Amino acid sequence: WAGSAEARARLRYIHPMPRIHVREFTVPESAMDVNRHVNNLEYLRWMQDVAVEHTEARGWDRARYLAAGVAWVVRTHTIEYLRPAFAGDELALATWVADLRPRSSLRKYLFWRRGDAHVVARAETLWVLVDARTGRACALPGELRDSFEVVPDDEEVLRLLRDGQPAPHGKAGRP
Repeated sequence: WAGSAEARARLRYIHPMPRIHVREFTVPESAMDVNRHVNNLEYLRWMQDVAVEHTEARGWDRARYLAAGVAWVVRTHTIEYLRPAFAGDELALATWVADLRPRSSLRKYLFWRRGDAHVVARAETLWVLVDARTGRACALPGELRDSFEVVPDDEEVLRLLRDGQPAPHGKAGRP
């Protein structure tokens, strides 16, 4: 995913909405484990990649974080696998900020399979902002906090994945 220009060229972004970042992709054969479904580590890698894409889309690339003297580190990852995914599956991976705290951010993810319109996996990561020099947790700068709008529940995300349309601002549809 991250890395080759060829891999990036195969990606399709379905909505440039700043609140929810969605990437569509075809699961490659290289993502399979010995059981012939997606390896658990692939989900984690895809989560990290799409989180970086989202923050970059909001104007916070690596250079900006370095200039601000801060970096994100992971405190916890949680992944709930609901259905297996296989090579050739067309997936949409959505990510959004579900909560902004004084020193951390809860980011959520949904893996959606278009073929059968099912959520394959749900996940979340608790990211902690640290001072790049000391490695100690620090407060989110106002300009960083202002760059992300919180999406507090999954309903708006499910509507976007299912219908291709976001809910009217602040009004999520029922799944």
